Amino acid sequence: MRTIFVDGYNLGLERSTGVATYGRNLCGAIKGLGYQVGLLYGGRSTRSKSEFLSEVAFFDGAKRKRQGWASVPKMLAGAVSAPGGCRVDRIPVSGSVLYDAKRAKLPRFDTLWNSTDLYKRSQRAFRWFGSFASVDLPDALIAHWTYPLPIRAKRVANIYTLHDLVPLRLPQTTLDNKRLYYSLCKRIVDSADHIVTVSETSKRDIIEILGADPGKVTNTYQAVELPEVVARKSDVDVKDELEGIFNLQYKGYFLFFGAIEPKKNIGRILEAYLASRLTTPLVIVGAPGWKSEEELALLNTLKQLPAAICQRVIRLEYLPLEMLMTVIRGAKATVFPSLYEGFGLPVLESMMLRTPVITSDVGSLREVAGDACLLVDPYNSRSIVAALKAIDTNENLRVEQAEKGAKQAMLFSPQIYAERLERVYEQCLSTASRRAR
Repeated sequence: MRTIFVDGYNLGLERSTGVATYGRNLCGAIKGLGYQVGLLYGGRSTRSKSEFLSEVAFFDGAKRKRQGWASVPKMLAGAVSAPGGCRVDRIPVSGSVLYDAKRAKLPRFDTLWNSTDLYKRSQRAFRWFGSFASVDLPDALIAHWTYPLPIRAKRVANIYTLHDLVPLRLPQTTLDNKRLYYSLCKRIVDSADHIVTVSETSKRDIIEILGADPGKVTNTYQAVELPEVVARKSDVDVKDELEGIFNLQYKGYFLFFGAIEPKKNIGRILEAYLASRLTTPLVIVGAPGWKSEEELALLNTLKQLPAAICQRVIRLEYLPLEMLMTVIRGAKATVFPSLYEGFGLPVLESMMLRTPVITSDVGSLREVAGDACLLVDPYNSRSIVAALKAIDTNENLRVEQAEKGAKQAMLFSPQIYAERLERVYEQCLSTASRRAR
């Protein structure tokens, strides 16, 4: 068995995140390289004498009140640091449970596993005792953790993806305990067999801020594989869906999509849009994220403006993946002048769908955009105003940006991503083999 385990920490969240998208694409790449994928979740207990009931328990999304044992430090520490490590249970997938509704959240996999409350327990244990949880993963070659988690798999290579160091670079934009976060990332960097990241900007941060060995850090960038149903959808279908579902005109609106949080720069997007006096609507798709109160308050104040103005700003809190892809494809341009990103998936997704992009001229966003997007100073609303007006009034520019974006997106194809990933895995397995000898 050539199995690479991937954590289901973000995949198990109710609403998709950029890291969940990363996890899905990672699993697809692993399968394409000829490995088997084991998905490790950390949900409530699925243990049962009946395999069928274990399967039912895993796919049952109902939330139940947990008992008070989890709040007892000594019991928690014992469960996490026991000699055998945290217990891992295989989830049978017999087909008896119909889980089609969850397929969009599940990546490609061969086996499903669950360790009861693994991620919550490990995070509490690290916070209270500074200890890492250990797990024993059957038939594993590698454990690839897609997030900084205080967990280590026994007897296999452990690879951790650190997407960015936002809590340390822009501390005012997150609610993390910065000392704890720094301590965790330092421990991971020091103990990991390898660190994967998603841009040269993040790689530099990891080396300079965390003191990582440059030879242990690889930038694989990211990739996005569009669902087949999205790729084959015609312009006519997209137009009909936009008009019928959202009352939006095809290529007749600006779009922001992402979490509503300080680093996304929603305030300056709104300031620039209103100052531009453009009548093309602005659609904002995003659920509340870190420290979203100020951004949400700003969005709510728009209701006090004259109807002719406030009705041009449309907010949608959440869209399923297929609907979101339709809205991206139908936009006149994506507006994404974020203050800081580890990679910037919205830029790549938009370029793949031939939608022009206005984005920041700093960090990883400049790396992803190349010369295929309109680059702006994210701290200067007048810079964003100029880009909005240019895109809105110049059809030739929009066509040019769509063509350039499609070509730039090819640099981040699933094939190129898989090749970068394969080199990391081969390096780790080769190192492990030499140690064993």
